[in-house]
Amino acid sequence: MPTKAKASYAKQIEALKEISTAISSDRYIEDVLRLIVTVTAKVMDSKVCSLWLIDEKENCLKVRATQTMNKEYLKERSLKLGEGVVGYVSRRDKPAITLDVLKEPRYKEKELAKKMGLRSMLSVPMRVKDKVIGVINCYTSYTHKFTKTELDLLTTVANQAAICIENTELMVRSKVIQEELESRKLVERAKGILMREYDLLENEAFSRIRKKSMDSRRSMREIAEAIILAYEMKK
Repeated sequence: MPTKAKASYAKQIEALKEISTAISSDRYIEDVLRLIVTVTAKVMDSKVCSLWLIDEKENCLKVRATQTMNKEYLKERSLKLGEGVVGYVSRRDKPAITLDVLKEPRYKEKELAKKMGLRSMLSVPMRVKDKVIGVINCYTSYTHKFTKTELDLLTTVANQAAICIENTELMVRSKVIQEELESRKLVERAKGILMREYDLLENEAFSRIRKKSMDSRRSMREIAEAIILAYEMKK
């Protein structure tokens, strides 16, 4: 293997190691995604690397991370599913190489590309199992025919990023469910206290907690905790 190729391969391995370390750390998801696009841009010699995720509620793709500091590019933008190159890649679930974004009919941001001097683009879908959750893009400032090695590298990065996002979302869902269960238990306990202390029916005790929550603009969990605390202090 030629010296230049060896150096390039070593850079790619180092980049993947750095991304893997970040994914397995306890950093916030935004920090991990920012690191992914920054490291990817560096190893791919890319002027801009951007990561778009599907917003299922709004049925569109939104930019979630990029390493560029360009104010225009950092503005909140979205594409409908199937719209533009990014939307096309997400719907087709296959990578796309665009030699010149200014000449590509599907490309939607030609004015921005002109201002930033963007030329060639490699787009790869991010998927978890059989589900596409987003697209990662790399742009160059010159006309460039992306190689199979570059495609394989970006595909590996996309897969790692997708797993990281999926794991984070699972953790969030699990935490929300756990908090909901804990809140229900506290409300049930507070309800029991009110029923015993004030000889209330179950629906009356619940209504009292809910009314107090609405009047004070505090959560029912907070009201329940206050009732439990006051009861325990009396004992």
